[in-house]
Amino acid sequence: MDKVAVVGVGNTPFKARHIDKTFPRLAYESVRAAMDDAGAAKEDIQSVVYSIYNDFFEHCMMPDHHIHYLLGHARKPGLRVTTGGATGGYSIRAAFAEVASGLHDVVMVVGVEKVADVANVFEMVKSITFAGDPFFESRLGGSPSGSYAGAIRWHMEHYGTTEEDCARVVVKNKGNARNNPDAQSPMELTVEDVLASPMVVPPLKILDHCLNSEGAATVILASEEAAGRFKREPVWITGIGASTESGRQTERDDVGDSLFPAVKASADAAYRMAGIDDPSSAIKVAEAYDSFSGVEIVLYEEFGFCRRGEGTRFLADGRASMGGSNPVNPSGGLIGGEHAIGATGVYQVAEVVRQIRGEAGARQVPGVDRGLAQSMGGARGAYSVTIVLEG
Repeated sequence: MDKVAVVGVGNTPFKARHIDKTFPRLAYESVRAAMDDAGAAKEDIQSVVYSIYNDFFEHCMMPDHHIHYLLGHARKPGLRVTTGGATGGYSIRAAFAEVASGLHDVVMVVGVEKVADVANVFEMVKSITFAGDPFFESRLGGSPSGSYAGAIRWHMEHYGTTEEDCARVVVKNKGNARNNPDAQSPMELTVEDVLASPMVVPPLKILDHCLNSEGAATVILASEEAAGRFKREPVWITGIGASTESGRQTERDDVGDSLFPAVKASADAAYRMAGIDDPSSAIKVAEAYDSFSGVEIVLYEEFGFCRRGEGTRFLADGRASMGGSNPVNPSGGLIGGEHAIGATGVYQVAEVVRQIRGEAGARQVPGVDRGLAQSMGGARGAYSVTIVLEG
């Protein structure tokens, strides 16, 4: 298997709405930034993987081939991936496979989402709900928030996690976003501010939720031989793991061992591939899928940064904060930075690459030589991809 490097990254700013830009325009701007970063020409790109989650968002059933043509890649291979919130991670994985197998030397991943072009917020939420089990859970009122809220409540009941603990994740990530010029929602908040926001699905309040964002991100992957053609020092993908769980939570038997079994399986696979035995000491920074505040607390445990039930202590001790042993979401994550679903997993990789390069500006974590990017989607994390990157 060939080694695979990231040789270029780029993204747009993330906003609640880019009212003046179409989804092809957003894609183009992120591609242009990544091409400039790599010193690449259009002719260098042999294949493109498109990370676009939901047709309803773009109001276009096959948005990828429109972008492909407008980018000037007609008649080159183009593949679209859609796996909920894990769309970006699975897209990186698909491109990684093309390069590692020797099928192509240089593959570009383009993630884009145009959420607010739908008729209204109710249509947007309904379109996400369509991903649920249509025969049982959705008919009983299942929702994206509800599927994660149940896991967080289980953690509260068994390990003593509180709503105040969850609010501290929001304070951290909204605060981190203040150091990210591309972040959608940088805010200086207190725990009391979060607790006072309106309840949606107990224990989740509005500020416990991730954002709805528009924007795009692009990553360019290259083989070891091809990496030398580009101007940037390569950042290597040394581990990549993926897992897909049943979308019907009633079919799972995982509670007690892992609240997000797909996450644990994907992380374990990535660590094996990268030769990591002790994640807490090996991983210097993580961009994790904080779809809801309490989810991030559980992810500390799934990643192996701490033992089961110790996520709240990990947070309270400052280990997940800037200056801690394993800073999580210096970009602001999904709560403070962005959640343009198809772009999110791609952007997470771009952010870890910047950390390894030492180019993250005010959000830079000192001495990063290895980082983790993790995305997940579907009911209670039915999909997950974990990616380990090294300088």
